Amino acid sequence: MLTLNSNRLFLIALLVTGAMLLVFPYALAAQNKEIKQVPITGSDPSSGAAMYKTYCAVCHGTAGKGDGPAAAALKVAPGDLTRLSRNNGGKFPELRVYGILEGTVTLPSHGNREMPMWGDLFRSLQRSDSSNIQLRLRNLTEYVKSIQAK
Repeated sequence: MLTLNSNRLFLIALLVTGAMLLVFPYALAAQNKEIKQVPITGSDPSSGAAMYKTYCAVCHGTAGKGDGPAAAALKVAPGDLTRLSRNNGGKFPELRVYGILEGTVTLPSHGNREMPMWGDLFRSLQRSDSSNIQLRLRNLTEYVKSIQAK
């Protein structure tokens, strides 16, 4: 039979408490995931792929599967953009995607009408050059269409 004296019990309690104090901040940080806010930058309006990488990949992932680096910090997981056609009876929902990008079609997962990463940029472009915004929306919609799963 193993017996512990009070000194050993105290030492064990001290070690356990110390270990908990070391681990607790990391556990707390893991629960409080945050999205880092960065300044909005422009991107080439003629390249849907470049705009996707700049504006969308942080949440939707580089392949569009909803696994971007900011995805874990979101309340609602980003959608898998490669499955839009499959989820729409095999037809790409072009007008819906364009409307979501434009801000005229809302999604509960996006909160209000503004896509968090680039809504301000697109609105500022729209005020200064409406043909530029339409080019951006068309090319980004086409890019999302191009990454649909076969």
